[in-house]
Amino acid sequence: MSGKIFIYGGRGALGSAVVSHFKAQNWVKEGMIGYGMAKAAVHQLTTPTSICRSSGMIGYGMAKAAVHQLTKSLASDKSGLPENSLAVALLPVTLDTPMNRKWMPDADTSTWTPLQYVAELFWKWTNGIERPPNGSLVELETKNNQTKLNLH
Repeated sequence: MSGKIFIYGGRGALGSAVVSHFKAQNWVKEGMIGYGMAKAAVHQLTTPTSICRSSGMIGYGMAKAAVHQLTKSLASDKSGLPENSLAVALLPVTLDTPMNRKWMPDADTSTWTPLQYVAELFWKWTNGIERPPNGSLVELETKNNQTKLNLH
C-alpha cells in the first residue's frame, strides 16, 4: 500500500475535517493525489452522502443516487482505478460538526456520528484493516453515542 488517500467529494465539514486530521497525523505524504488518479494504490473514499430519503427534494435524491451508482461503477473490474483501490460511499445520517451543533442546538447528539470515528475508519481502510468490500455503500448508524456500520 502506498498510504496515499484520494477523497472524492470531500467538501464541507467532513471533507475539510478529514483532510486536516490526516495532515496533522502526517498521513498525507507528498501532497494529496489529484483527480488524475495516475498513481498506484489510490483509495477512493467518497464522502458524505446518505441513503436517498429525500421526499420533496427530487434533485437532491437524484444526486445521492448518482453517487451510489458512481461508487458501484468505480468498484467494477474495468473502472480504470489501480489494483487494490477501494471505492466506497459513506452514508451518514448526521455528522457531529460545529455547524450542526450551532444550527441544531436542541437536537439529540447521541445519534450523531463523530468525525473522529470517520477519520479512524479511513485510516484503518487505507492500512488494509477491516476494509469493506469494494463498491460498498457504508451506512453509519449512531445510537446512544455508539456507531455501527451497515454495508449495502
